[in-house]
Amino acid sequence: MTDAQTLDLAQVAALAADIREQIAKAVVGQHAAVEHMLIALMARGHVLLEGPPGTAKTFLAQSFAAAIGLEFGRIQFTPDLMPGDILGSNLFNFQTSQFTLTHGPIFCDLLLADEINRTPPKTQAALLEAMQERRVTLDGTAHPLPDQFMVVATQNPIESQGVYPLPEAQLDRFLFKLDIAYPSLEEELRIVTRFGENRGAPSPADCGIVPVASRALLEAATRAVSAVTLAQSVADYIVRLVRATRESPDLAGGASPRAAVLLAGAARARAALDGRDYVVPDDVKALAPSVLRHRLLLSPAAEIEGKQVEALVAYLVEQTEAPR
Repeated sequence: MTDAQTLDLAQVAALAADIREQIAKAVVGQHAAVEHMLIALMARGHVLLEGPPGTAKTFLAQSFAAAIGLEFGRIQFTPDLMPGDILGSNLFNFQTSQFTLTHGPIFCDLLLADEINRTPPKTQAALLEAMQERRVTLDGTAHPLPDQFMVVATQNPIESQGVYPLPEAQLDRFLFKLDIAYPSLEEELRIVTRFGENRGAPSPADCGIVPVASRALLEAATRAVSAVTLAQSVADYIVRLVRATRESPDLAGGASPRAAVLLAGAARARAALDGRDYVVPDDVKALAPSVLRHRLLLSPAAEIEGKQVEALVAYLVEQTEAPR
């Protein structure tokens, strides 16, 4: 597929299929996670991957970046990481007597924020402006980031030692939170067969991944996605579903209006990847758990009763009447 100024939905779906094919060369399983990452890419959203150590969260992000062919940056989050290590800084050049901007690793197309919850909230907050406005402000000057800028963050479960919970403002900027589970028996056997030669950590290039997209191609794809029709009845359904999270007695904190906007954009992307130029309620139902799970806080009474956010989201989706 070649770069083009415009793409139709069939071409968008074909591009997504090419990306899936490349990722499958390296990553065994994780089909739902790959699909959600593709939707986030087309909807210009960010993704948080959570799962126990050793479940290939980092490798999945690396393989995804290699397949789409954009400039890749990686930050290994540690307890001593400082905001300047992410954003960069203005350094004084004694030879020219001027300040020179040194870009941090955030200046890229796709940023892997690895183990993001191993750094304190002060450092995590360095990503807030970049994730929302796609720009970085240093010493009062705004520096734009690429239009396709995307954060793929990984984290271990909060029960792990040495981790910090992500602030609500940070979580709300992620389109999806995806739970990366252990592989099935068959998948784990394939992993051991493929990578069990004790030759060190494989890279996407070692697995034969080649880029099948480009910045221009992805920009054309996101324009095509934004043109997908969102009927007023479906938009009303999204708003009612999000507002239901704020009215539930089992939830101390509901989803924000940003969640409704992001859910609508993701539903458009899902429809486009399915080759449709219109959103159906099933798009919303399929994506609601990944969009809402990290934005909701259980009430103290619900916690005592042992209720789970996932079950409450499923209940609200079932109880909110969808358009026919």
